[in-house]
Amino acid sequence: MPGDSRREFLRFGLSAFGSLSLPALYRMRAAAASPTRGERTAVIIVWLRGGGSHLDTYDPKPEAPAEYRGPFAPLQTKTTGVRVTDLLPRHAKISDRFTILRSMAHTGGGHPAGSLQLLAGDTDPQDKLKPVLPDLMSVAHRLRYDPRRPLPNYVGVNPIVRYDSFTIAGPAYLGAGFAPFAVTGDPNAPNFRVPNVGLADPGEQARLAARSKLHGTLNALRRDLDRTTPGAGMDTFQEQSLNLLTSPEAARAFDLNLESPKTRDRYGRNTWGQQLLMARRLVEAGVEIVTTELSGPLCGRVQNWDDHAVNHHVFDALKFRAPYFDQAVAALVEDVYDRGLDKRVLVVVTGEFGRTPKISYVASSGGGVASAAAGTVQPGRDHWPRANSMLWAGGGIRTGRVVGATDRLGEDVVDRRVGPADFLATIYRHLGIDYEHTALPDQTGRPIFIVQNGKAIPELVAS
Repeated sequence: MPGDSRREFLRFGLSAFGSLSLPALYRMRAAAASPTRGERTAVIIVWLRGGGSHLDTYDPKPEAPAEYRGPFAPLQTKTTGVRVTDLLPRHAKISDRFTILRSMAHTGGGHPAGSLQLLAGDTDPQDKLKPVLPDLMSVAHRLRYDPRRPLPNYVGVNPIVRYDSFTIAGPAYLGAGFAPFAVTGDPNAPNFRVPNVGLADPGEQARLAARSKLHGTLNALRRDLDRTTPGAGMDTFQEQSLNLLTSPEAARAFDLNLESPKTRDRYGRNTWGQQLLMARRLVEAGVEIVTTELSGPLCGRVQNWDDHAVNHHVFDALKFRAPYFDQAVAALVEDVYDRGLDKRVLVVVTGEFGRTPKISYVASSGGGVASAAAGTVQPGRDHWPRANSMLWAGGGIRTGRVVGATDRLGEDVVDRRVGPADFLATIYRHLGIDYEHTALPDQTGRPIFIVQNGKAIPELVAS
């Protein structure tokens, strides 16, 4: 075998033999990133996949005609002038700790387009199979990445990834290295464990240490074969992977069993409650970007918030999921303030859009939780990008108020209209990112500004 070919063969073979599962991920992340300094703020995005009904949660319209208003009564909260529906009694008790934005609007009428508009600033109203722009979480991760950190900087606890066959979030041209560290499964399950974090078994740790030592030896041999290869010893990316696998700090951050039974009960002993509790644990431990999607069986028959009449009896579905949602979100907001995280950590609760104010009636496509048997005509609400309500808490913002308004039917924004670019700018501002002047290169090397034609919403940034 010629010398050059033999060298390439050995380099490939030794690399494949000695690698771990995570280092390539870290290597891709570091290829374009550099450490950042300053105040380490954080954000938790609670995502309602499918889009929740604004009229039935945060923007009640009790004076609207019956074909619009729905069956839920308005509930006066702790804060004068702030009302939610009676589905959210725990929200009502802590309204002084959040602000409701009622005036988000965009043009993405499908789930993929709506998600890509809100999370990535893609102005195209048409659905796409996958994003062409990176989402805000990946961008923030790229700009705030620091290889010295023992914990992943971006974690998705039941991450925002797909809607059916569509990819609705992701790093796009930034590369897969800036996707979230994904936590899947049910964190309420008694045997739940996050893989690749905190090996507790001494035998596993010993085998990992031996494998890492072997990898270091193979790397040294590979460098002997080609003196142009940079570095010495175990490379930074291998070390980061090993840190995550063996770090007691990482193991503690992901271990819900370290919380008191009382705290776990307060969030709710269910999937959503424990997802949001893990999100709080992660930001408290130093993770800066956390997403958590509230989907699955707790939503009802079709396992999301897409409450078309063919999918769900919209009002039965909302009544079914509201206790879990109300308890978990209220506990998260309370915890952020009670634990002194309210200046550093911003919490945002939203889906991709609202739902049609006018109630539709269509035959169900199948029976199940919160849906009548197939063929039964039942009420639903459809996609509505013209108005959406969001909950904002923490982040040092002024709370106990409402920003923006829709008309008497909840159809259109009539005060303080904002769009996805403003949403992105607001979160970047909290994270200390200069959204007005920051651009990142796309796959061709062309710089793309991370926010285009947007401004941080003044009422939702720290004074």
